[in-house]
Amino acid sequence: MATAAAGGGERGISIERIFGRAFGTIRANPLATLGIAFLFSAVPSVAINYFVQGMQGEQQQLIARVGFRGMLAFGLLMAMVSIVISAITQGALVRATVAHSAGRESTLAESASAGLVVIVPLFLTGLLVALGVAFAMILLIVPGIMLYCAWVVASPVVVAERLWPLAAVSRSLELTRGARWKVFGLLLIMLVGYWIISAVVGLITIQLAGGIRGVAEMSANRSLPIGVMLMSGIVQTIVACVWGVVVSSLYVDLREWKDGPDSANLAEVFA
Repeated sequence: MATAAAGGGERGISIERIFGRAFGTIRANPLATLGIAFLFSAVPSVAINYFVQGMQGEQQQLIARVGFRGMLAFGLLMAMVSIVISAITQGALVRATVAHSAGRESTLAESASAGLVVIVPLFLTGLLVALGVAFAMILLIVPGIMLYCAWVVASPVVVAERLWPLAAVSRSLELTRGARWKVFGLLLIMLVGYWIISAVVGLITIQLAGGIRGVAEMSANRSLPIGVMLMSGIVQTIVACVWGVVVSSLYVDLREWKDGPDSANLAEVFA
């Protein structure tokens, strides 16, 4: 806590300030933030879901054809693709959020390049965090949750401070120390919001499909109506955008708290 006292003082982090910065970033630069989430998260996610759904009715044949190991390898490949998608999206949104905090806006191309240029360390960091949290969850749920709260800003650290995985998670541990209950509260608010959105979207999907029977027929026929696909893409865009910008805003708030107000000029790291 010495750094906090010397730099940012004892103000701590503010959930209200984090959300204010996050939604301020989206309002000021909707093309870059929502565009990034759409291109790097929604489009590939909807495509993967459509592909996987098309395979559901052929699982038995596929298992017989490629074997259990083949299906396991496919599952691991899908997990790797998901981590890559998340890494690029998070990295690009860090750039947009940091630039907004410094009083300027980052274009979609600039933000995307910020994520792509560090895609390897971002991917490795995402993999390390996923494996670490999953292992902790196997032991007990609470340690897994607290570990995620401690490592949650590792990806923004990679982008803004150009650190590699082990150094990034160590830096995230340092930044979140003394604020993890607030981080937990922030993530809980985000999770509850996601549950509410999912419930509303689920009801709309049922209506678009013509009721429960329509959903069952849609699953049996492995066909997604265009309205359902469009809804899925919109929701994925919003969720990915908000989550990425809020986590990036959390990183900025933590860094200003621990390292002092001079760190507000974070945009210089992208020069």
